[in-house]
Amino acid sequence: MRHHLSLSACMLVLALPTAWAAGGSPMPAPPPARSESGQDQAKNAYNHGIGDVRKADKYQTSANEATDGKKKDKALHEAEEYYSSALTSFMQAVRLDPNMHEAWNYVGYTNRKLGHYDTALDAYQRALQLHPGYPEALEYRGEAFLGLNRISDAEQAYLDLFAANRTLADKLLVAMKGWISTQRGATAGGSDPTAVDALDKWVQERSQIAAQTASLTRAGAASSWR
Repeated sequence: MRHHLSLSACMLVLALPTAWAAGGSPMPAPPPARSESGQDQAKNAYNHGIGDVRKADKYQTSANEATDGKKKDKALHEAEEYYSSALTSFMQAVRLDPNMHEAWNYVGYTNRKLGHYDTALDAYQRALQLHPGYPEALEYRGEAFLGLNRISDAEQAYLDLFAANRTLADKLLVAMKGWISTQRGATAGGSDPTAVDALDKWVQERSQIAAQTASLTRAGAASSWR
Protein backbone atom coordinates (compact mmCIF):
# COMPACT_ATOMS: atom_id res chain seq x y z
CA MET A 1 0.00 0.00 0.00
CA ARG A 2 2.80 2.34 0.86
CA HIS A 3 4.40 1.41 -2.42
CA HIS A 4 1.23 2.39 -4.37
CA LEU A 5 0.91 5.72 -2.54
CA SER A 6 4.52 6.59 -3.18
CA LEU A 7 4.20 5.72 -6.86
CA SER A 8 1.05 7.85 -7.22
CA ALA A 9 2.76 10.75 -5.52
CA CYS A 10 5.70 10.49 -7.86
CA MET A 11 3.40 10.46 -10.89
CA LEU A 12 1.66 13.59 -9.59
CA VAL A 13 4.95 15.39 -9.11
CA LEU A 14 6.12 14.47 -12.61
CA ALA A 15 2.85 15.74 -14.07
CA LEU A 16 3.07 19.17 -12.41
CA PRO A 17 5.45 20.83 -14.90
CA THR A 18 3.25 19.71 -17.78
CA ALA A 19 0.14 21.04 -16.11
CA TRP A 20 1.92 24.36 -15.40
CA ALA A 21 2.95 24.70 -19.00
CA ALA A 22 -0.31 23.54 -20.52
CA GLY A 23 -2.80 25.49 -18.48
CA GLY A 24 -3.40 27.34 -15.28
CA SER A 25 -1.08 30.30 -14.83
CA PRO A 26 0.91 31.43 -17.93
CA MET A 27 4.68 31.20 -18.10
CA PRO A 28 6.37 34.54 -17.33
CA ALA A 29 7.09 36.47 -20.54
CA PRO A 30 10.74 37.27 -21.40
CA PRO A 31 11.75 40.89 -20.89
CA PRO A 32 11.12 43.01 -24.00
CA ALA A 33 14.13 43.84 -26.16
CA ARG A 34 15.37 47.39 -25.70
CA SER A 35 14.26 49.48 -28.65
CA GLU A 36 16.70 51.95 -30.17
CA SER A 37 16.22 55.56 -29.17
CA GLY A 38 15.95 58.31 -31.76
CA GLN A 39 19.54 59.33 -31.01
CA ASP A 40 20.78 55.77 -31.52
CA GLN A 41 18.98 55.58 -34.86
CA ALA A 42 20.42 58.97 -35.81
CA LYS A 43 23.94 57.75 -35.04
CA ASN A 44 23.40 54.64 -37.15
CA ALA A 45 22.13 56.74 -40.05
CA TYR A 46 25.10 59.10 -39.67
CA ASN A 47 27.61 56.23 -39.67
CA HIS A 48 25.97 54.74 -42.75
CA GLY A 49 26.27 58.10 -44.47
CA ILE A 50 29.95 58.38 -43.57
CA GLY A 51 30.57 55.00 -45.18
CA ASP A 52 28.95 56.18 -48.41
CA VAL A 53 30.89 59.46 -48.33
CA ARG A 54 34.18 57.58 -48.12
CA LYS A 55 33.24 55.52 -51.16
CA ALA A 56 32.08 58.61 -53.03
CA ASP A 57 35.30 60.49 -52.25
CA LYS A 58 37.36 57.59 -53.63
CA TYR A 59 35.37 57.60 -56.86
CA GLN A 60 35.72 61.40 -57.05
CA THR A 61 39.49 61.08 -56.70
CA SER A 62 39.53 58.40 -59.40
CA ALA A 63 37.54 60.68 -61.70
CA ASN A 64 39.93 63.57 -61.09
CA GLU A 65 42.91 61.37 -61.93
CA ALA A 66 41.36 59.55 -64.89
CA THR A 67 42.70 60.26 -68.37
CA ASP A 68 40.21 58.03 -70.16
CA GLY A 69 36.90 59.78 -70.78
CA LYS A 70 34.70 56.72 -70.23
CA LYS A 71 36.43 55.80 -66.97
CA LYS A 72 36.12 59.38 -65.79
CA ASP A 73 32.40 59.49 -66.54
CA LYS A 74 31.82 56.15 -64.82
CA ALA A 75 33.71 57.24 -61.71
CA LEU A 76 31.78 60.51 -61.60
CA HIS A 77 28.50 58.62 -61.87
CA GLU A 78 29.46 56.29 -59.02
CA ALA A 79 30.54 59.25 -56.90
CA GLU A 80 27.22 61.01 -57.48
CA GLU A 81 25.28 57.87 -56.55
CA TYR A 82 27.13 57.47 -53.27
CA TYR A 83 26.89 61.17 -52.42
CA SER A 84 23.13 61.02 -53.01
CA SER A 85 22.82 57.92 -50.83
CA ALA A 86 24.90 59.57 -48.11
CA LEU A 87 22.74 62.70 -48.23
CA THR A 88 19.63 60.58 -47.66
CA SER A 89 21.26 59.05 -44.56
CA PHE A 90 22.35 62.40 -43.15
CA MET A 91 18.91 63.89 -43.70
CA GLN A 92 17.46 60.94 -41.80
CA ALA A 93 19.96 61.58 -39.00
CA VAL A 94 19.00 65.24 -38.57
CA ARG A 95 15.30 64.38 -38.65
CA LEU A 96 15.85 61.95 -35.79
CA ASP A 97 18.26 64.24 -33.91
CA PRO A 98 18.04 67.87 -35.07
CA ASN A 99 20.88 68.84 -32.71
CA MET A 100 23.51 66.58 -34.31
CA HIS A 101 25.84 69.23 -35.71
CA GLU A 102 28.11 66.62 -37.33
CA ALA A 103 25.21 65.36 -39.44
CA TRP A 104 24.22 68.90 -40.47
CA ASN A 105 27.83 69.46 -41.51
CA TYR A 106 27.64 66.45 -43.82
CA VAL A 107 24.25 67.49 -45.14
CA GLY A 108 26.20 70.50 -46.33
CA TYR A 109 29.14 68.45 -47.57
CA THR A 110 27.07 66.10 -49.71
CA ASN A 111 24.91 68.92 -51.09
CA ARG A 112 28.07 70.81 -52.05
CA LYS A 113 29.49 67.74 -53.79
CA LEU A 114 26.23 67.43 -55.71
CA GLY A 115 26.46 71.09 -56.76
CA HIS A 116 23.74 72.42 -54.43
CA TYR A 117 25.82 75.23 -52.98
CA ASP A 118 23.10 77.40 -51.48
CA THR A 119 21.51 74.41 -49.74
CA ALA A 120 24.96 73.43 -48.50
CA LEU A 121 25.50 76.89 -46.99
CA ASP A 122 22.21 76.64 -45.11
CA ALA A 123 23.29 73.29 -43.64
CA TYR A 124 26.71 74.62 -42.63
CA GLN A 125 25.03 77.57 -40.96
CA ARG A 126 22.85 75.19 -38.96
CA ALA A 127 25.92 73.21 -37.89
CA LEU A 128 27.67 76.40 -36.80
CA GLN A 129 24.64 77.56 -34.85
CA LEU A 130 24.69 74.30 -32.93
CA HIS A 131 28.48 74.30 -32.57
CA PRO A 132 29.93 77.82 -32.98
CA GLY A 133 33.38 77.85 -34.54
CA TYR A 134 33.11 74.21 -35.70
CA PRO A 135 36.31 73.98 -37.82
CA GLU A 136 35.10 71.35 -40.29
CA ALA A 137 32.00 73.39 -41.10
CA LEU A 138 34.11 76.53 -41.55
CA GLU A 139 36.40 74.77 -44.01
CA TYR A 140 33.60 73.12 -46.00
CA ARG A 141 31.68 76.40 -46.06
CA GLY A 142 34.77 78.12 -47.44
CA GLU A 143 34.82 75.65 -50.34
CA ALA A 144 31.11 76.27 -50.93
CA PHE A 145 31.85 80.01 -51.11
CA LEU A 146 34.40 79.23 -53.83
CA GLY A 147 31.75 77.27 -55.73
CA LEU A 148 29.55 80.37 -55.68
CA ASN A 149 32.48 82.67 -56.60
CA ARG A 150 32.11 84.46 -53.25
CA ILE A 151 35.82 85.12 -53.00
CA SER A 152 35.86 87.56 -50.07
CA ASP A 153 33.77 85.15 -47.98
CA ALA A 154 36.15 82.30 -48.82
CA GLU A 155 39.11 84.46 -47.79
CA GLN A 156 37.43 85.28 -44.48
CA ALA A 157 36.77 81.58 -43.90
CA TYR A 158 40.48 80.94 -44.34
CA LEU A 159 41.42 83.68 -41.88
CA ASP A 160 38.99 82.26 -39.30
CA LEU A 161 40.47 78.81 -39.74
CA PHE A 162 44.06 80.05 -39.66
CA ALA A 163 43.54 81.15 -36.07
CA ALA A 164 41.64 78.02 -35.05
CA ASN A 165 42.87 75.05 -37.08
CA ARG A 166 45.95 75.33 -39.25
CA THR A 167 45.48 71.92 -40.83
CA LEU A 168 42.03 72.79 -42.17
CA ALA A 169 43.22 76.27 -43.11
CA ASP A 170 45.90 74.66 -45.28
CA LYS A 171 43.25 72.41 -46.81
CA LEU A 172 41.14 75.41 -47.77
CA LEU A 173 44.18 77.13 -49.24
CA VAL A 174 44.77 74.07 -51.43
CA ALA A 175 41.12 74.24 -52.52
CA MET A 176 41.63 77.89 -53.45
CA LYS A 177 44.62 76.98 -55.59
CA GLY A 178 42.55 74.31 -57.31
CA TRP A 179 39.75 76.81 -57.92
CA ILE A 180 42.20 79.27 -59.47
CA SER A 181 43.57 76.56 -61.77
CA THR A 182 40.07 75.50 -62.81
CA GLN A 183 38.98 79.07 -63.54
CA ARG A 184 42.04 79.72 -65.67
CA GLY A 185 41.48 76.51 -67.57
CA ALA A 186 37.83 77.27 -68.29
CA THR A 187 37.16 78.13 -71.90
CA ALA A 188 33.93 80.01 -71.15
CA GLY A 189 31.78 80.96 -68.20
CA GLY A 190 34.69 81.36 -65.83
CA SER A 191 35.15 84.05 -63.25
CA ASP A 192 36.45 87.54 -63.96
CA PRO A 193 40.18 87.10 -64.75
CA THR A 194 40.97 90.14 -62.60
CA ALA A 195 39.27 88.52 -59.60
CA VAL A 196 41.11 85.26 -60.25
CA ASP A 197 44.46 87.07 -60.41
CA ALA A 198 43.66 88.95 -57.20
CA LEU A 199 42.88 85.73 -55.36
CA ASP A 200 46.02 84.12 -56.75
CA LYS A 201 48.10 86.97 -55.34
CA TRP A 202 46.27 86.74 -51.99
CA VAL A 203 46.85 82.97 -51.83
CA GLN A 204 50.57 83.39 -52.52
CA GLU A 205 50.84 85.98 -49.76
CA ARG A 206 48.95 83.81 -47.28
CA SER A 207 51.10 80.80 -48.21
CA GLN A 208 54.25 82.79 -47.40
CA ILE A 209 52.81 83.97 -44.09
CA ALA A 210 51.77 80.43 -43.21
CA ALA A 211 55.25 79.11 -44.02
CA GLN A 212 56.92 81.85 -41.97
CA THR A 213 54.57 81.27 -39.04
CA ALA A 214 55.19 77.53 -39.16
CA SER A 215 58.95 78.16 -39.22
CA LEU A 216 58.75 80.48 -36.21
CA THR A 217 56.59 77.95 -34.36
CA ARG A 218 59.09 75.16 -35.00
CA ALA A 219 61.97 77.40 -33.93
CA GLY A 220 60.17 78.35 -30.76
CA ALA A 221 59.38 74.75 -29.94
CA ALA A 222 62.99 73.76 -30.52
CA SER A 223 64.35 76.54 -28.29
CA SER A 224 62.01 75.53 -25.48
CA TRP A 225 63.78 72.19 -25.25
CA ARG A 226 67.26 73.70 -24.84
